Amino acid sequence: MKSGRQTVAIVGAGFSGLLTALHLLSRSDGPNVRLIERRGAFARGAAYSTFDEDHLLNVRASNMSAFPDQPDHFVDWLARCGAPARRTLFVRRQQYGDYLQALIQQAVETSPAGRFLLEPDAAVDVAPEGDGWRVSLAMGRSITADVVVLAVGNLPPGDLPGFTAEALASPAYVADPWRLDPGRVPQTGTALLIGSGLTMVDVALHLAKLSPELQILALSRRGLLPRRHLGEGPAPLQRATPEGASPLALLQLLRRGAQDDDWRAVLDGLRPHVHAVWRGWSVAERRRFLRHARPWWDVHRHRLSPPVAQKLDHLLACGQLKSAAGRIHAVDLVDGALQVVWSPRGAPERLRTGASLVINCAGPNGDPMKSADPLLSSLASRGLVRPDPCRLGLDVDADARLIGASGEPNPTLFAVGPITRGSLWEITSVPDIRVQAAACGRLIANALAVTPAR
Repeated sequence: MKSGRQTVAIVGAGFSGLLTALHLLSRSDGPNVRLIERRGAFARGAAYSTFDEDHLLNVRASNMSAFPDQPDHFVDWLARCGAPARRTLFVRRQQYGDYLQALIQQAVETSPAGRFLLEPDAAVDVAPEGDGWRVSLAMGRSITADVVVLAVGNLPPGDLPGFTAEALASPAYVADPWRLDPGRVPQTGTALLIGSGLTMVDVALHLAKLSPELQILALSRRGLLPRRHLGEGPAPLQRATPEGASPLALLQLLRRGAQDDDWRAVLDGLRPHVHAVWRGWSVAERRRFLRHARPWWDVHRHRLSPPVAQKLDHLLACGQLKSAAGRIHAVDLVDGALQVVWSPRGAPERLRTGASLVINCAGPNGDPMKSADPLLSSLASRGLVRPDPCRLGLDVDADARLIGASGEPNPTLFAVGPITRGSLWEITSVPDIRVQAAACGRLIANALAVTPAR
C-alpha cells in the first residue's frame, strides 16, 4: 500500500501545463506537482506574454473558462476585477494571462506546503530511474518523479528553405516572431512577413504601430487571410455527427450547410466532432486533408476578433500592408540587406524584393525530430517518443500517453496541448486543451491516488 504522495513533474507552465497541474491539485488525495518552466513567467506562454493592446483573444470570453464544468469562470473573474464582463467580448491576451496567473497564485496559496512547487528552470533530459523518472534541469539540479507530463506548447518555427547561412544569421531576419526586438524594427523600407495567418496579423499590427512608414508585405503560398468572427454570433448549428466522413465528404457537408446558414455556425457546430472525425481518418486521408484543405480550414476555423479585423482592413486599405500569394526561391544577404527572390502564384517570372526585415510567421515547427530542444532530442534518442505519422507533433494514444519507438504507449509518460496535434488535430485553443488537460489530470490522479499506510 502507498503511504505518501507520489510526484508528477510537468514540463511547461503555459495553459496546457497549468491546467493539468490544477486538475491534479484539485484532488485531496492527488500527487505532489512540480511545475517546470524555462521562461521568465509562469502561466503566460508565448500567446499571453504580449503587452500589445491590439493583440486580442480570438475566442469570445464566454468560451475561455479554464474549466469545462465552470463555463462562466473567466467571465466572473473579469467582473470581480472590475473589467468589462460581457460574454461576447474579445479581451486582450495580456488580460487572459493575468487570469491564468491568478489561478496559479491561488493554487500556490491553498496547497499544503511542499505539494505544489514551481521550478523556474529548463528541463533538458528525462531518463528512466527505477520505477519512475529523473528530470534533469539546465542549472544542474534534477527532480525524481513517478509521472512526467510534457506540456511544451508549440515548437519554435523551423528554418525556411531557400535561405543562405548568411541570411539566417543576419539581424534583419527574425526566426521566431515572438522574439522580435522592437528596437531593431526599421522605420522605413519593406518588412517581409512569411505567412498570412493569425501570427502574421499580430506581427503586422505591431509593426505598423512601431513604424508607421514601414511597408509590410505578407507572402504565403496561397495568400489566404483569416476570416472574421461576427460580433454577436451566430450560435453553432448542431447537425448529424459526420463521423466516418472522408475529407471530401466533410467539405461537401460544410458547403451544403453554408448555402442555407452562416458558414460560421456550420463550422462551429462541427467543432465537438473534430477529434472523432480526425481519429476516424486513415493516415492517407489525414495527409490528403493537410495537403489540399488545411489552408482553407485554418482561415475559416481560426478567425479574427472584429476589432482586430477592422484594424487589418485599415492597413490593407491604406496600403501599408499588402498580401501576396507566391513562393520564395531564395533569400540571401547582399550588401548588408536581405534580397528575396520569389514568384507570384501561377506566374513564371521571378521577382526580386529588397527587405530591411524578414520575419518567419509561417507557424510552429510540427516535426519534433527537427527541433533543437535538448529535451526532445534526448527523449527521441532513448526511443521514448516518436513523431506522429503526419509529423505534426509527438505520437500519443487516446489517453495522451506518449508512444515510443516500440509502438507501445508508456503508462507514466504523457503529453498535453499542441504537441499532441497529430492525434487530435484541433488542440491549439483553450476550449480544446482544457478538456484534454482535465481528462489527463483525472487519469493520472486516479492512478496515483494516496491510500492509507498499512
